[in-house]
Amino acid sequence: MAAAAEVSNKRVILKRYVTGFPSEDDMELVPATARLAVPRGSNAVVVKNLYLSCDPYLRSRMSGNDEPSHVPDFVQGEVLTTLGVSKVVESGHQDYKPGDLVWGLTGCEEYTLITNLESHFKINHPELPLSYYTGVLGMPGLTAYVGFFDVAKPKKGEYVFVSAASGAVGQLVGQLAKISGCYVVGSAGSDEKVNLLKTKFGFDDAFNYKKEQDLDATLKRCFPEGIDIYFENVGGAMLDAVLLNMRLHGRVSVCGLISQYNLEQSEGVRNLFCIITKRIRMEGFIVTDHYGTYRKFEEEMAGYLKDGKITYVEDVAEGIESFPTALIGLFYGRNVGKQLVAVARE
Repeated sequence: MAAAAEVSNKRVILKRYVTGFPSEDDMELVPATARLAVPRGSNAVVVKNLYLSCDPYLRSRMSGNDEPSHVPDFVQGEVLTTLGVSKVVESGHQDYKPGDLVWGLTGCEEYTLITNLESHFKINHPELPLSYYTGVLGMPGLTAYVGFFDVAKPKKGEYVFVSAASGAVGQLVGQLAKISGCYVVGSAGSDEKVNLLKTKFGFDDAFNYKKEQDLDATLKRCFPEGIDIYFENVGGAMLDAVLLNMRLHGRVSVCGLISQYNLEQSEGVRNLFCIITKRIRMEGFIVTDHYGTYRKFEEEMAGYLKDGKITYVEDVAEGIESFPTALIGLFYGRNVGKQLVAVARE
């Protein structure tokens, strides 16, 4: 047997645990090599990573937490992992062959040996942009779908508010709400993003929260009748203002709290009494609990994309070396749309 090829494999490692806002210096690009072979008799695959996803939840894995979380912390000095789109180059698994396209958890590197494929999916629609499987056809898309339909349970004609509305998840929640016959308003952190919400994603209204002095007054202006569904991505002051403006039997689908991820002391919420008086249901969810519905979701979303009912905006950084800067940009609102890194086009 010929010896397995060794190839250059640049990778991004966690240099140190983070307190407060992360910086590029907390990560490091290091040279390495990868063997394009799987251990004899194993079910592993070696993949070439094409696109890597930058997601806010990765911040919680960079802290070295005392309390265990729903995702384990990264290990100092070891390669970061994230969701990505990859091509199989070597396989010991009967269901995967070289050339297969997959998405799932992979390393922040050029090549990865994957030993557990339980949460990986073969890509069924390679005719659509492969990068979409880091976003609209991947985890963020399923997050929007599950959080809106299964958690918030919308009815036609309801009033929906989405925070961080131009991000990977928010832009989809708004469009799914419009498809469902709802009235939708989004908040974002720049005038460019607000314009995108109204002109490209079809939101009924949108505002730049950085320009609003009084969020309660802003929400009363946008929702004179109140809010039926709040898709929560930010937390903090926005959640407090929303609770004052919820309608009776409103639902809050809690997807993320990006305003809190870099604080050493989380902010409290003052208006929780509204949950009682307005009979609000507030529910958090983790998308991996819903991977069983992925194939149904993939077909439905691919249909919407092909029919032009849903549009998706990506912010693509080029090259594995751009991963640290791209990830950090999420916490400063630098990205416009879904942030990802193109490691290789093929």
